[in-house]
Amino acid sequence: MTRTVSLNFRALWFGAAGLTFLMGISPTALTDDAARAKMQRELNAEILAASFDPGDIDKAKAYADAAIKKNVKPVSTPPSYWQPGWNCGHLTRYRHYRYKHYRNCIYHHRYYGRYW
Repeated sequence: MTRTVSLNFRALWFGAAGLTFLMGISPTALTDDAARAKMQRELNAEILAASFDPGDIDKAKAYADAAIKKNVKPVSTPPSYWQPGWNCGHLTRYRHYRYKHYRNCIYHHRYYGRYW
């Protein structure tokens, strides 16, 4: 029984080593703090280079104003990823952000004076 476990561990270790080799990352580079820090800086630079546009904020406010004039009730359920204590700005930082969720949040807050 112990032989089987050690063989599985060896197979797992060699599989991981082979995967890192195929990906072009040496196993020693992963343990080297300087190499990891360099990789993290490169990743951060790549992420920050892409611009993020939350959508037309003025358009969302205009939508809320028009809906209030028409006396339309806002969407009562928040997005599935909504967390207690959030405001509309938090939505733009979530990876599944959708403009309609932001727009609905703005309108809900304007209509009820509170967040979901």
